[in-house]
Formats: sequence, C-alpha cells, structure tokens
Amino acid sequence: MKLALITDLHANREAVESVMAHAREQHAQRHAFLGDFVGYGADPGWVVDFMREQVLRGAIAVMGNHDRAVAKGPSPTMTNPARQVVAWTRERLDADQLAFLDTLPMALVDDDRLFVHANAFAPADWGYVTSRLDAIRSLHATDCVYTFCGHVHEPRLFHLSRSGKAGDFVPVPDAAIPLSPQRQWLVLPGSAGQPRDGNPAACYAMFDTDSATLTFYRVPYDHGAAGAKIRAAGLPQNLAERLSDGE
Repeated sequence: MKLALITDLHANREAVESVMAHAREQHAQRHAFLGDFVGYGADPGWVVDFMREQVLRGAIAVMGNHDRAVAKGPSPTMTNPARQVVAWTRERLDADQLAFLDTLPMALVDDDRLFVHANAFAPADWGYVTSRLDAIRSLHATDCVYTFCGHVHEPRLFHLSRSGKAGDFVPVPDAAIPLSPQRQWLVLPGSAGQPRDGNPAACYAMFDTDSATLTFYRVPYDHGAAGAKIRAAGLPQNLAERLSDGE
C-alpha cells in the first residue's frame, strides 16, 4: 500500500490541491494527515471541509496545535500573528467545522505505525522534534517501528537501532529510502502549507508499506495566489511573504 503522509496544511488550498494531485500521480492508495489543518492561511473552511471528506473516505487524521487552538483557544506560547489568525479563523468556521477539529484524536496507531502531530512522548505538550535527542525520546515512548510526525516544517528522517545508535539526515526529494524494520524510524514529511527550509515548494512523503520504502517529494504550487488571499483577508502580511520565501 502506498500511504501519502501530509502535514501542516495550514489553510493553504493551493498547496493542498497541488499535493493531492501529485499524490494521485504517484498512485497513493491511502492518506495520513498529521495535523495543523488551519492557521496561517486564508482558506480554513475549504481545508476543514476537505479534511472531513478525506476522513469519511478512510484517511487517517490527527490533531495539531493550531487545530486545538482554533477549537479551544490559543495557548499562551503562541505568537501574536498566530493568535490573530486563530481568532480570524474561529469567526469563519461553523459549529460543525469547529466540532470536527475538536474531536480529532491526538494520536493514532495503525499496525506498526504511529501517527501524531508533535511527538510520541507528550503529544499534548506540542514539543518539537528538532534533534536526535528529541527523536530518541519520542521513539523510546512507542513500540511502533515507524512514527510519522508533523509540527516541524522541514523534512527530516531519524532512526534508532536496537543497540541504541541514532542517526538523522535531510532527505533528497524523489529518492526512495529503504526503512529497515530492524530499526525504529521517525519521519518528518515537512509542511505542505508552509515550508520553512528556504524552498517554497510544498512538502509531503510517501511510504510504501509493501517494500518498506519512503520517498519525500517537493511540489511547486501557486504560492503567489495563496499569499494574495492572505493579504486580501487582512491577515499578518509576513505570512504571505513566508510562503514565497519558504521560511
């Protein structure tokens, strides 16, 4: 089975449509969405409705910190621009859309795979996995062979051997990576809706469960149109600039 791993959509319709079209071309058979469906972007209603449809079709979906903030209110650690977008988004979602975000699970396990937005050791605290130590802590918290996380807007791959030796690297797009079941793996697909590694192209990854291989992809999309919507909505202007800069 080819499983598309898509995260941090951030209300970016243009990016989501481009990623989904690319995943279809790669013959994706199922999709896993790793949270943060809203926040930053100007199309929250469209993205939430899209996500509800995907879940009805059998997709995996977990809650992100921005989804939680829109459903329940922002956390004290959120930046001012993020809080502004949370308030703006809440005004544009109806009760059913808000309820969908509020009832998303924090994490899901499917066979030997864990799906979670932030990490496996304290999902509700929203801590980032940015180092080997973070990854080791997360992998020690689960028996699953494969952990798929969002939250970090840059693609990265961590691994941990049975002897405790850890490693990580930044993947090259379009190259299939074998993931040995003799190790544990933590996969960060990168953000579809707001990449932050200097490349504005949307990120996602595809896991082939039959061959146990993982391929990262970059998908160009019309970030100019997405940015124009942010400006027209009166949202913080730097959010539009981040899309074009990939930062």
